[in-house]
Amino acid sequence: VVATENDACNGVAMLFGHLLTNTAQIFSDVRTYWSPEAVKRVTGKALTGAAANGIIHLINSGATTLDGTGRQTLNGKPAMKPFWEISQSEAEECLKATTWYPANRGYFRGGGFSSNFLSKGGMPVTMSRLNLVKGLGPALQIAEGWTVEIDPTIHKLLDERTDRTWPTTWFVPRLNDKPAFKDVYSVMNNWGANHGAISYGHIGQDLITLASILRIPVCMHNVEENDIFRPSAWNAFGMDKEGADYRACKNYGPIYK
Repeated sequence: VVATENDACNGVAMLFGHLLTNTAQIFSDVRTYWSPEAVKRVTGKALTGAAANGIIHLINSGATTLDGTGRQTLNGKPAMKPFWEISQSEAEECLKATTWYPANRGYFRGGGFSSNFLSKGGMPVTMSRLNLVKGLGPALQIAEGWTVEIDPTIHKLLDERTDRTWPTTWFVPRLNDKPAFKDVYSVMNNWGANHGAISYGHIGQDLITLASILRIPVCMHNVEENDIFRPSAWNAFGMDKEGADYRACKNYGPIYK
């Protein structure tokens, strides 16, 4: 995996996703939350469908994996697949969907090219991030959701608010009654930094299990409780699952130092 801007923590999250799925990982800025009201005010148009409650603009300064175009297919739907399952025609479609703009010289003094594309909607994805907190150590965040497509006019106006040469993925998290997931804004407001690692598929439960093996507490997720597996020893640390996770990880200590 390749993480930009020296963000090793996001690189670790990308590595987790890659090892669990064998697929390429999208590195993106968790750049902007667009509320339905703000979109209407700026564009004169309304968000609809899966995007109706607001969207998060995932965009990276210059490059991300071309698999993120969504031009590969699985059961007739947009997907990101292990490299050995990607056909030659799918690889060509990913390239066709990408425009190589001259890089923004304000960001990239040495020039070069920026890969620009717009991800297809309808892909189930999981956004994660590893934060390194002084006094605590690593903590993992997880948000399952979907890529979405929006009106082309809305996309153009919002995209150009940042940089039209950068690759864009419009993301909608799955909401629930947890405070961090009560609405789309709360997901972004609780995110630890402005970067996220986006993996194809809903792999939150696998990330939670992996984190427990590595003694990394999970501070935020929207995975159904019935889908979560942690070691049975975690039950001795209390009935509040997230608190027990923190206590167990602290008690047993990291596998690797």
